[in-house]
Amino acid sequence: MSTYNFGNVNGPANFGDHGRIQINHAHPDLPTMMDLAQRLTDTLRAEYPELVPQGEIIQAQFQESAEDGLPPNRGRIRSALETIAIAASAGTGSLAFTQQLINALGL
Repeated sequence: MSTYNFGNVNGPANFGDHGRIQINHAHPDLPTMMDLAQRLTDTLRAEYPELVPQGEIIQAQFQESAEDGLPPNRGRIRSALETIAIAASAGTGSLAFTQQLINALGL
């Protein structure tokens, strides 16, 4: 293990980002998210019919967002996605769509 003192990592040596951390999540547009939610629900119908209501909750939140122009209710979407993620087996389409939505929403 090195004991070299790097000093101020944002100092004159130009290490680091000088205190400016920029994280820009590029969120997909609403129609893309609605399509992804529809595909998740369709996949749930085939793989886990008991989880279809969770997919419908997600779709309803995006639909409501499209109608009123406000952001979707991330809490409800997160809760539904967590329920699906717990029940869906690895390697299933349901889990793949769930992970895509989680990543796209930055949850």
